[in-house]
Amino acid sequence: MADENVQKPAGAPEGQSSGGGQSSGGGQGSSGGHGGGHSGGYGGGRPGGGRPPRQGGPRGPGGPGGRKFFRRKKVCKFCVEKIDAIPYRDVRLLQQFVAESGKIVPRRLTGVCTPHQRRLSRAIKVARNIALLPFSNR
Repeated sequence: MADENVQKPAGAPEGQSSGGGQSSGGGQGSSGGHGGGHSGGYGGGRPGGGRPPRQGGPRGPGGPGGRKFFRRKKVCKFCVEKIDAIPYRDVRLLQQFVAESGKIVPRRLTGVCTPHQRRLSRAIKVARNIALLPFSNR
């Protein structure tokens, strides 16, 4: 193949070429056209490469990449209140889990557990179909 004749930089390890992920086959390399042939991150395969040292020390609140305040773990509202069946007629309850745009809010934002999120989305969809909730708020 033509890839064997590609020149490599002086410090590149075996198996990596300096090309941007394009082969001689019309620019459709194995990288899918995104990124290039790098492994991601800062250093790649360069000697002395790698990430620069962090100035903030170990991760802690208020650090350069850390959170500014402690975020409590979200607990499922339905599990705490021991609600098993989510009623589709309770519009006030369902509206708490629908965004202004009309989308169902994902469980990573609401903290609802997986089984209750399924029941909740089913109840919201039923309420939309019988016109208790709007499909979208335009």
